[in-house]
Amino acid sequence: MQLFKLLSKTQSSSHLLNFILISSSVCLTFIIASVFLVHNAKPPPRVYSSPQDVHAPTAMEHIVFGIASNQKSWPKRKEYAKLWWKPRQMRGCVFLESMPPNATSRDDNSTLPPICISEDTSRFRYTYRGGLRSAIRVARVILETVALNHSNVRWYVFGDDDTVFFPENLAKTLSKYDHRLWYYVGAGSEIYEQNRVFGFGMAFGGAGFAISYPLAKVLAKVLDSCIDRYPHLYGSDSRVYSCLTELGVGLTREPGFHQFDVRGNALGLLAAHPLTPLVSFHHIDHMDPIFPNMTRIKAMEHLLQAANVDSQRILQRTVCYDRWFSWTISVSWGYAVQVYGKHMYLPDVLPVQETFRQWKKGTGLAGVYTFNTREVHPDPCHRPTTFFLDSVSSSKAGIKSVYRQSYENCTIDMGSPRKLEEIRVSTKKLDLNYNQMQAPRRHCCDVLPSTSGKLLDIAIRECSYDEQIYMHP
Repeated sequence: MQLFKLLSKTQSSSHLLNFILISSSVCLTFIIASVFLVHNAKPPPRVYSSPQDVHAPTAMEHIVFGIASNQKSWPKRKEYAKLWWKPRQMRGCVFLESMPPNATSRDDNSTLPPICISEDTSRFRYTYRGGLRSAIRVARVILETVALNHSNVRWYVFGDDDTVFFPENLAKTLSKYDHRLWYYVGAGSEIYEQNRVFGFGMAFGGAGFAISYPLAKVLAKVLDSCIDRYPHLYGSDSRVYSCLTELGVGLTREPGFHQFDVRGNALGLLAAHPLTPLVSFHHIDHMDPIFPNMTRIKAMEHLLQAANVDSQRILQRTVCYDRWFSWTISVSWGYAVQVYGKHMYLPDVLPVQETFRQWKKGTGLAGVYTFNTREVHPDPCHRPTTFFLDSVSSSKAGIKSVYRQSYENCTIDMGSPRKLEEIRVSTKKLDLNYNQMQAPRRHCCDVLPSTSGKLLDIAIRECSYDEQIYMHP
């Protein structure tokens, strides 16, 4: 009996030992297999730092425009569209509530965007007292533009019929962003009060704004439900903003989009353009012609001629110092050169000269802007001498732009800059790469020797690595 118990105990121990050995073998095999799989596994997909890594840069053929207009304003405002629309390269529509008399969907021999007739919006409520219910129709331009079902779209861009776009700069600016993600790109107003009332996170429609393709598709699906929820809002861009907010998307600000909520002389604003490509221009009818002795249309055409030569440099500001005469010279390329008869610190030159009038009459916040300004001296003799663009030419050697003095009613000669008649500026064509768009840097300039007291030559170039722009003793 004792022998039987001993044999049974021995047999059980043997089974337990076998079980342990088998289990250990299985575990070891699993560990070895896991190590092998990890060692031979493919690496995770690369995370790309910019859209240029996986796609060609955004170009005009990737953009579809939706332009809001109406039957009454289009016959006049279409002259602005003619300045920038390129029918063979661009896609989109100008949306009207009905077809103007004697017009066709392909107006003016295809020199303009085709006309699309907006859908009826009478089913929507509009309760903003004193407002225009056409704001609902204009908001739905987004939905109806997406419904055109164009192919190979990366961005939808929306604006008003008095918005002038600079198409190459628009495409260049949007190339900074991955169009596969949800982006809402634009800018606010220049007026603090406008932003306070309508929202600092809202893109103003007159300046234009861009919505990436995947976000636009989703927005188009839900837009009508948002319009139903916001009958009390004033404008179209407020409705779009509210709907994008419900989708959890915020505004990506690009200062090249310009609402221009100002009146009168825009010299101060244009001459102080930020370090980014000029994308859009709005409210032309509320401003003086941007060049003297020209109509508004001719003046804008003159600016666009310079942009056609070097679009990325247009309005880009360079400041240099002349040691011989102690001048401070501000070059806003393709537009104007201003010569101060004394040396000024660079931070004192850069603020916007308040040459314009405020958008609405009133005191307090009505005259508060979203940027630093400086007053214009009441005596023209104490103002900088201004030279406006006369011509631009391009050759293998580079680009030369010529600026001629705009004579003001100055009763006394306050300094040598007024003896100048012409300024010539030489540059190389500006072609910003991805890194330069992400981290822009102002260019430097040199005042070249001259044998004439009536002529000044300036050369613009990239600053050297640690070069600073300051007045030299």
